[in-house]
Amino acid sequence: MVRPHKLRHIHFQPGVTYFKPQGVPMRQLEEVCLSLDESEAMRLKHLEELDQTESAKKMKISQSTYQRVLVSANKKIADALINGKAIKIEGGNIQFPKGQGGKMRRMKRFRR
Repeated sequence: MVRPHKLRHIHFQPGVTYFKPQGVPMRQLEEVCLSLDESEAMRLKHLEELDQTESAKKMKISQSTYQRVLVSANKKIADALINGKAIKIEGGNIQFPKGQGGKMRRMKRFRR
């Protein structure tokens, strides 16, 4: 039996969840799905400029898992940029921090 995936903590929810090349109709585009945990890994590394150890602690995952998530995100974004694909941000094995209601919000893994 496969061990269940540990939830990854993310501290933001993107306001924009879809990016596409300008001037190309949607029906002609392939889509790359970037999970919310992959976008959080990118945010921590490239916008917050945190190192791997700090980023992994914030997401409550191991450093090696963080590195795999970041590599996956970089590969997907490069594929979309180089090959003219749309990027859709959704899903993931994630957990948001406690909000106003005091409960953790969970989102189940989304697979394509």
